[in-house]
Amino acid sequence: MEYGSGGGGSGGDHHDSSDPHRRKKRYHRHTAHQIQRLEAMFKEFPHPDEKQRLQLSRELGLAPRQIKFWFQNRRTQMKAQHERADNCALRAENDKIRCENIAIREALKNVICPSCGGPPVGEDSYFDEQKLRMENVHLKEELDRVSCIASKYIGRPISQLPPVQPIHISSLDLSMASFGGQGMMTGPSLDLDLLSGSSPSMPNLPFQATSFTDMDKSLMADIAGNAMDELIRLLQTNEPLWMKSTNDGIEVLDLESYERIFPRANNHLKNPNVRIEASRDSGVVIMNGLALVDMFMDPKKWVELFPTIVSRARTIEVISSGMLGNQSGSLQLMFQELQVLSPLVPTRQFYFLRFCQQIEQGSWAIVDVSYDFPQVNQFASQCRSHRLPSGCLIQDMPNGYSKVTWVEHVEIEDKTPTHRLYRDLIYSGLAFGAQRWLPTLQRMCERFACLMVTSTSTRDLGGVIPSPDGKRSMMKLAQRMVNNFCASINPSNGHQWTTLSGLNEIEVRATLYKSTDPGQPNGVVLSAATTIWLPVSPQNVFNFFSDERSRPQWDVLSHGNAVQEVAHIANGSHPGNCISVLRAFNTNQNNMLILQESCIDSSGSLVVYCPVDLPAINIAMSGEDPSYIPLLPSGFTISPDGRPDHGHGDGASTSSNTAGSGRSAASLITIVIQILVSSLPSAKMSPESVATVNNLISSTVQQIKAALNCPSC
Repeated sequence: MEYGSGGGGSGGDHHDSSDPHRRKKRYHRHTAHQIQRLEAMFKEFPHPDEKQRLQLSRELGLAPRQIKFWFQNRRTQMKAQHERADNCALRAENDKIRCENIAIREALKNVICPSCGGPPVGEDSYFDEQKLRMENVHLKEELDRVSCIASKYIGRPISQLPPVQPIHISSLDLSMASFGGQGMMTGPSLDLDLLSGSSPSMPNLPFQATSFTDMDKSLMADIAGNAMDELIRLLQTNEPLWMKSTNDGIEVLDLESYERIFPRANNHLKNPNVRIEASRDSGVVIMNGLALVDMFMDPKKWVELFPTIVSRARTIEVISSGMLGNQSGSLQLMFQELQVLSPLVPTRQFYFLRFCQQIEQGSWAIVDVSYDFPQVNQFASQCRSHRLPSGCLIQDMPNGYSKVTWVEHVEIEDKTPTHRLYRDLIYSGLAFGAQRWLPTLQRMCERFACLMVTSTSTRDLGGVIPSPDGKRSMMKLAQRMVNNFCASINPSNGHQWTTLSGLNEIEVRATLYKSTDPGQPNGVVLSAATTIWLPVSPQNVFNFFSDERSRPQWDVLSHGNAVQEVAHIANGSHPGNCISVLRAFNTNQNNMLILQESCIDSSGSLVVYCPVDLPAINIAMSGEDPSYIPLLPSGFTISPDGRPDHGHGDGASTSSNTAGSGRSAASLITIVIQILVSSLPSAKMSPESVATVNNLISSTVQQIKAALNCPSC
């Protein structure tokens, strides 16, 4: 691998085109003489000091930075070669043991007792044979599994052993329910199974963490190292590997160039049923690099950072803990589930390796690459997902911010047709691409920065929230509300959506579950959702939902009564990113307020709200722990429809601050309404509940269309 001559540590600053002279020098191929001299120096001094690098720089006409990165790459390559050699030696030793076991077993079959001429009957011989049988079976299984995985990722077969028949292990408890909950049931049945909200949030894994051998971990390290090398090249190489889309300027991967630069033994690109999604983006984030690295390597913080994208995450095994203090060298085997905030789009599940490496002072690279298990593949969900080397480069900036360059690269095989409403958004790569991850990261880091600010603002708080502690408590309460809302769209505890007979051709999907968590009201909750398409820009739809003055036009439960904002907390640079406390006029429920959070970035937006009684709001505003305040949120998700904007629609502005700018003049809106059906734990979905939720959803849709002047859509 080679780094750029002028910006080896720049993280692929592909947006900088102001200096064409620098652009030409960035990718410099060394001459044969230069490589020969560098190799000779490497044999004597694998870690040259600064004086030696300067001497080589003057001698070969290369920049000191180029010398530094050449030696770094050469050491990484040498390390990988040594690890592969060690793996081959271990596998050869396994082959030898296997042959010896077979020979011993055959000899035991033919052994003759010298006294009677018959087979031996000693107890020790019997148990020795059984032990050898067990060891032999284990070795066969181990070699077959390691060979399959390594040949897939390293690109060459490891062993020429004859194929081994798969061994059935009855102790593996695998069922469709273990990986279920993502499918959408269709049919007229309304008798939904009632599932407890306290069910495990993770599927049963088809293996135990203690089952990983030293050979497994060595193979994982090899896979992660190769993936890191590939990711760095993807981050720092521009054309012809990355090309800008003519429609919206998004960087997309040129598959022919990629296949030529990164050939693979089992090339999935040849499979006509496999779709490739690859994208790259970069931007500045309001958080220092080390803090970002720590959040990325912690699955709980990872979910908190991306609640709208990551529905579940877990570390299965820590392969290497890395260096203390900066996570460099940390390698983990993880599971995560990614979502689009609509019940119409199935989630994507990945078992993957996450590897962190410090490239230089103040610069880290984090790579994700799938690590598949044969037991998992047969229970794959509606969408088979395989993550090719993806990740990001995080570089510290002098002002405490970070520059992040993000690469997403996955292979997708849809087992069911993509819903027509989301076909353009999914196939364009915007639904799960880098252009969704990076804006979400920027917005959430702004939110965390606002959470840490200790000063209060009269404009933001409206004089109602008395202290910074009260502000933080309200922000935590609102964040939990948003997290609960996102989790309700793609439930992780086995809930399934059932299609109800909607009114006016509106397809309503519903699920019924028992709520027992401390942060939710106790009882049976009915969650219903529908997705509609409107020829209105995402920015205008967001403005309509987030403005309290237009709330009576869509909130059927307000009965046309106006609302007043009594508290306001800004949680980002965009004025639409805020938390509000609303009070309704002319109602009998004077002790009920509405907590609302609105979020917007270039990939889409959310408006989430929840009724909260006045005593609970006072608890949060006083700065006390809001963890036990019950929340049952409803709201809207808004995203572009993925179709190019040709100047039609409502003529919305296409400035860079507009959600979905330059991509779409139309929106996909998912409406989610949750209601407490009953406080009895055994309640079922009754026809009355079906009629109520259908009327609520249908009336909301009709009022939205009427208010936005698109009644015929």
